[in-house]
Amino acid sequence: MGYKFKPSKSAAKRFKVTKTGKLKRGHSFTSHLMSARPANKRRKLRRPAILFEGHARNMRKLMGISHLNPARVEHERALEEKARAAEGSGDAGATATATATVRTAAAKRKTATRAPAQEANPTKKASSRNTRSSK
Repeated sequence: MGYKFKPSKSAAKRFKVTKTGKLKRGHSFTSHLMSARPANKRRKLRRPAILFEGHARNMRKLMGISHLNPARVEHERALEEKARAAEGSGDAGATATATATVRTAAAKRKTATRAPAQEANPTKKASSRNTRSSK
């Protein structure tokens, strides 16, 4: 029986997830002594920031939402935009190829999520038993 994954509650409380899967974070140095800072800095510190993608990937794993991938979403949106632009120009060949590209990207994503079937113990080789002949 496998281990049930428990997401990190501390990471979930610190970050909010956007629709595309990016992580928003709050700024540090905002708890007290804010009157000594310029209004411009206080205004900027109130606004959330987007977490750097290298760190965000690790945090998504901790939170149990590693299936979200902002780069993939952005790429698919660009392909869809290209397909719409080709439809608007009336180029049927470009529209068909752009639509096919979007479909193949979606199909690859579906097949990548499926785990391939593996043997129970891949290190063990299937060998015939060594039997001793009794005298």
